[in-house]
Amino acid sequence: MIDRRRLLMTAAAGAGVAATGACASLPGAQAAASASSSASDPTIKAALNAFMDRTFEHILDKSPETTTAFGLDTGARASAKSKLSVPTLEEEEKGRRLNRAQRTELAAIDRSRLAGVDAVRYDTIAASYDAVIATYDIPYGQGGWPNVYRVSQQSGAYQSIPAFLDTQHGIETAADAEAYVSRVDMFADVLNAETDRMLEDYARGVVPPDFILSNAVGMQDGMLRTAAAESGLVGSITRRTQDKGLAGDWGARTTRLIESRVYPALRRQLEAMKAKLPSAGHEAGVWRLPQGDAYYANSLHYITTTRLGADEIHRIGRDLVAELSARADVLLKAQGLTQGSVGQRIAALGDDPQYIYPNTEAGRTALIADLNRQMAAMQALLPHYFGRLPRSPVEIRRVPAEIEAGAGLGYYNSPSLDGTRPGAYYINLRDTSEWPKWTLPTLTYHEAAPGHHLQIAIQQESEAAPKLMNTLFFSSYVEGWGLYAEQLADEMGVYADDPIGQIGYLQSQMFRAVRLVVDTGIHSKRWSREQAIRYMVETLGDQESAVTSEVDRYCGWPGQACAYMVGKLEWVRLREKARRALGDRFDIRGFHDAGLGGGGVPLTVLERVIDDWTASVRRG
Repeated sequence: MIDRRRLLMTAAAGAGVAATGACASLPGAQAAASASSSASDPTIKAALNAFMDRTFEHILDKSPETTTAFGLDTGARASAKSKLSVPTLEEEEKGRRLNRAQRTELAAIDRSRLAGVDAVRYDTIAASYDAVIATYDIPYGQGGWPNVYRVSQQSGAYQSIPAFLDTQHGIETAADAEAYVSRVDMFADVLNAETDRMLEDYARGVVPPDFILSNAVGMQDGMLRTAAAESGLVGSITRRTQDKGLAGDWGARTTRLIESRVYPALRRQLEAMKAKLPSAGHEAGVWRLPQGDAYYANSLHYITTTRLGADEIHRIGRDLVAELSARADVLLKAQGLTQGSVGQRIAALGDDPQYIYPNTEAGRTALIADLNRQMAAMQALLPHYFGRLPRSPVEIRRVPAEIEAGAGLGYYNSPSLDGTRPGAYYINLRDTSEWPKWTLPTLTYHEAAPGHHLQIAIQQESEAAPKLMNTLFFSSYVEGWGLYAEQLADEMGVYADDPIGQIGYLQSQMFRAVRLVVDTGIHSKRWSREQAIRYMVETLGDQESAVTSEVDRYCGWPGQACAYMVGKLEWVRLREKARRALGDRFDIRGFHDAGLGGGGVPLTVLERVIDDWTASVRRG
């Protein structure tokens, strides 16, 4: 799972803080680019490049958080480091006008006179604009499409800003610390504007279900019960300025701002949610909202970059659950686990004490150490499957304790564009029993390598590609790659002597197949929250606590859970299509380099990239 804010034109062509684009410097991308029989018209190519450069600058102008996330808040853009985006209605409308104007400007560039990688870039940008602009027909969900509720147990500035300041805002100098304090001051403005927009949504009838509101209320109550001086915001700046030997009353100043500005704004937001809680309904799906069916159809298109509808995705999910369960059944029986359903037997395996880390700090430390050993072993295998590997390292970190209650179980943050900040793979260790040992290798392969870190860092490190193309994000491409990376790890033989680990891999694949069923079940087939939880527990054997957190995430982020398996199936289909076309000439390294070289693209554009690569190999 990606947890980032890197969004194109005010929304992510997918989600969170995120990234990726066509990469002419990669061998695969060069091959794909040369596959066209004609070259781009130099004048039109120059116009496209200039447009991409302007668009990237607009993104930085609009989002100081993005500027910081990319490591570009220095020099001429140093002032961005002391600012935050304030999500007022006026700012949102300005962003919409800009996006429409830029789409018109792009349309004036003659697509018919572009070829190869230039055509791929044009089509990628056009598809992203069109997907974002299509969401404007529905007057809610613009806080980060398709995150339907501006404030929930998984969304809202009360979570994202403290995490951003701690993990993204670097502190090396007194000026950096001063900028941190300024951002804490602005945090109150962000909360107040967000509350205003939340109340607008409530007036439209866009109110979270009671269980989502209750979770968010509980989390904010907990934050406000924490003395300002003991808050994570104060702890972060105090610790880091001390580490750098920066003299100043940074902690005391931040404490005063939290007491006088941040906590009052947070309390206002909390009281607004508490006031709505008694009248909030319990229905889980967006079908109950104004234009809810249209919202969900938009979400599926936006997230998957396909035209697959809810019924078809639901059917695909059920078929995959049956297929993967049958494979897991064989492995479970080989381990002597023969009684009960596949889910029940996996649950029994998950409860086996030999596979559970102690739920102590020592147990958490041992878990992280084991993840690092798995990652080191994978690094040795990667050169056999990829022609290009990232320069940026990836670190494995625990999700901060103050946000772990509402955070995902595992996610990835990308490195800065300049490489000074490494990639980070976060694992939620609120309860180590949620992570039996046999589940962890697959998580590592998904989040780090050969999954998210490998793909995203390679893309960002392409110096030849325009910066805009380094940073585009399409959830079905990125999350599909992460799930494909799990299958690739299995194909590499990592489970040859670890059948229990292979069961973990199959359970992970089943989990993503189940998500197709549950997401469409909730938002299209009107499943209740309880029905979704029961289906997941019975099918997967997961603990109800972990499943409940996942289901609640699907309720607030309709369609996002479908990106993984829909994208993975397309990666596999395109690989096998190329393998059939090339026979003995098929090279897995070339396929991966081509697919990653054209990265950050809708799935329809990815097929064009792979077809071009296949044609270039045929021509020799």
